[in-house]
Amino acid sequence: MTTNNTTLPDIEQLTRLANQLFTALPCDGSLLNAGVHAASPQATTAAAESGKLTQLASLAERHIEPPVETAELNKLLANYGTVSRSSAPSNTLTTAPSFYFLDAAQQQQALSTVELTVKSASQTLSPQSAATADLDKVTGLSSLAGQHVELPAETLELHKLLASHATVNRSGIPSNPVAETAANPTFYFLDAQQHPHRDLNTLGLVSSHAAFDVHAVRRDFPILRERVNGQPLAWLDNAATTQKPQVVIDRISEFYSHENSNIHRAAHELAARATDAYEKARKTVANFLHASSPEEIVFVRGSTEAINLVAKSWGQQNIGKDDEIVITWLEHHANIVPWKQLCDVTGAVLRVAPVDDNGQVLLDEYTRLLNPRTKLVSFTQVSNALGTITPAQEMIELAHRVGAKVLLDAAQSVSHLSVDVQALNCDWLVFSGHKIFGPTGIGVLYGKAEILEATQPWQGGGNMIEDVTFERIIYQPAPARFEAGTGNIADAVGLGTALEYLQRIGVPNVARYEHELLGYAIEALRGINGLRLIGTAAEKTSVLSFVLKGHSTEDVGAALNKAGIAVRSGHHCAQPILRRFGLESTVRPSLAFYNTYEEIDRLVSVVRQVQAGQIGFY
Repeated sequence: MTTNNTTLPDIEQLTRLANQLFTALPCDGSLLNAGVHAASPQATTAAAESGKLTQLASLAERHIEPPVETAELNKLLANYGTVSRSSAPSNTLTTAPSFYFLDAAQQQQALSTVELTVKSASQTLSPQSAATADLDKVTGLSSLAGQHVELPAETLELHKLLASHATVNRSGIPSNPVAETAANPTFYFLDAQQHPHRDLNTLGLVSSHAAFDVHAVRRDFPILRERVNGQPLAWLDNAATTQKPQVVIDRISEFYSHENSNIHRAAHELAARATDAYEKARKTVANFLHASSPEEIVFVRGSTEAINLVAKSWGQQNIGKDDEIVITWLEHHANIVPWKQLCDVTGAVLRVAPVDDNGQVLLDEYTRLLNPRTKLVSFTQVSNALGTITPAQEMIELAHRVGAKVLLDAAQSVSHLSVDVQALNCDWLVFSGHKIFGPTGIGVLYGKAEILEATQPWQGGGNMIEDVTFERIIYQPAPARFEAGTGNIADAVGLGTALEYLQRIGVPNVARYEHELLGYAIEALRGINGLRLIGTAAEKTSVLSFVLKGHSTEDVGAALNKAGIAVRSGHHCAQPILRRFGLESTVRPSLAFYNTYEEIDRLVSVVRQVQAGQIGFY
């Protein structure tokens, strides 16, 4: 594509490409007829002289990644000059990039939005208006370039157009588009034929979806460039904590540099900034969980504090002698100890649902435990020790049938699975920020509004009161009544940024990639003599617990560390479930979406060497 001396695309070629795009869209003729038509020479000259279109140049000077819910931008971006992913410039539409897409209903909604956008653009760029009208209605779209947009579903022609984008590096400085594309892919997805492990086909693990470009994601995490004992770091300890993308690190730094203040009730600018950032994070969490309102989100230190909050507040107010609390054998200590403490104080009884030899809850046994005395059920959605995915929705429904309330521990699930609290119909849900690419020391308690409002606070102090005298105290409404004192403001803001980052990539996309990576790892580890996988439920995610015959878990963990591979070895704060399998500890590699097949190969190679006696220990 040629450009004029202002670096803008030639207006006639821009128009022609736009018309090609709208012709290719799978819509009826009304959309095409509403498309952008060639402007007259007079209109073109006037538009160029007006300078109003110069803002659009910023779109060509920014790193465009495929991102969330601005479908109209995806279409308009295709107006730009084309450079193929190969080494030569091209205007052809022959190679379709492979992306993950929205479903059909979302596609139709996106196309309806585009139709309105195109009609507006055609009116703005008509020969009559181009010479006189303010073109900011069109150029305002340039602001969308900084947003992340999800590609619409099943629109192959559009994907072909997007595949030919010129790229610009992350610093915003224009670069050689061909060389930059080859070295730094712009998108988080690859064509299927670029998948690093073709032999996955023989294992039946490759889906019909495009391969996830893990290397593009990894560039967002600076710590993954670290070396340990002279080897590249392979972070396979994600069930303990996840690493943080640069955007989260930068957001926390920005808060302390420009917004740091206590929140609420101050009259100065920084308090307003800090309050806005904190409450925006609350809204982000509510959106991420599909809560009905931000007022259902309470910020806490993590899952452990959230469970203790429910036990010490709602539990002590509603559970008495001979009432029953049901948990499962899969639970983390944080979902056992607070309930045992509550039973010891109130005289309630703790019941435990058993699991089978694969590590899945025995639903018949669980159902038999439920009765009119059951006041609370609390269980994990994903086991931190085994990776088992529990049938959460069914278990919640069964508990509600006997009138019990349900707390769902989502600490190990939210970074791997889509979670919708309204669809699940849980009464509470908890998770920790550091397990979902956010900071440590921040977490979330979701609670249904009517339950939170009926619950008395468990801590007293500032921020959670409306009025205090020596005779009476009036508490703030939820969620403020549960956030006594100065909260972890900066890290709440960082958590909001982490969730926004994950949403831009898309939890379903992450789940698909991790599922294939987990399947590959399971098959590879099963090929090692003397290795026993612990937790083999058909429905599982992220976790690979194992023991190696003749070697302690500490020795295996130490050998992996010498090779730069970080795993957890021990009881994982889940002693009851390991003892169910006759063990006191396991080696636990655990996955995130930035892990690679190469890292799995390194893990397997070291374990094989340990098994063969080829590696010494500290």
